[in-house]
This record gives sequence, C-alpha cells and structure tokens, in this order.
Amino acid sequence: MNEEQLYLEIKDLAEKLGIMVSEHNFKITGIHVESGLCKIRNQKFLIIDKHKPVIEKLQILSSVIATRNLENIYVVPAVRQHLESVRPKTSPAKILNF
Repeated sequence: MNEEQLYLEIKDLAEKLGIMVSEHNFKITGIHVESGLCKIRNQKFLIIDKHKPVIEKLQILSSVIATRNLENIYVVPAVRQHLESVRPKTSPAKILNF
C-alpha cells in the first residue's frame, strides 16, 4: 500500500472514530498555524496544512489515530500494522478546546 492509499485509509478510519479531517491552506491566514487536533463545540477536528507532502500528512494523521482504541473497529491489516509501528513513538495529541 503506498503512502497516498495509506493516508486515505487512515483518514476514513479517523472519520469512523468521530474525528473530522480537513485540509486547509494555512498560508492565507497571515499567522503561524500548525496542523493538529482540536475540539470545537464537542466535535473533534484534525486540521492539516494542504501544502504539506503526503508523507507529512500521513505522519500527523497517524500520530493522532495511533493513540485511539481500535479494538472494536475493523482496520485493514496494512493500516493496523502501520499504526502499530508508530504507536510507541507517539504521545497523546493535545486537544485545544474553543
């Protein structure tokens, strides 16, 4: 499975977990903004800079999803293997509440 396919599979998995994933153009904000997880009115959003290479988007997404409990959800074996490989390197994502 290539990086693009892996990214799309994990993005779908995030949405099954109730995390909305969206890509935005951070360059137009005029302020320093980083990709990450936030919570707005009890809805979790993972916002990613759309100008980042796929490998960086995959790392951001994986770091968030790897910390979630996936025991009761079917996960494609290649995706599960990838998430397990990044799990020890990740720390729980910081959620910003607005």
